[in-house]
Amino acid sequence: MAYTPELSLKSSQTLRRIAWALDKPMTKSLEDVLQSVTMFIDRKKICSKCKDNSICQECIFNDKNHKVCGKLIQ
Repeated sequence: MAYTPELSLKSSQTLRRIAWALDKPMTKSLEDVLQSVTMFIDRKKICSKCKDNSICQECIFNDKNHKVCGKLIQ
């Protein structure tokens, strides 16, 4: 892992509740949340501001990898 940010108490509490709902550890739940965020964020804006073009083909914001719909909690 390249970078481990600290979460605020509120964000940690929120993530914990999401993890309980998913029946997964918080680390896996955070990955699910980040994968799902592509449904809500304009990927073109992300790409235009990106400062690292070394993983464009694998990036979740790439056209071919972009998720248009889906559910985090099923």
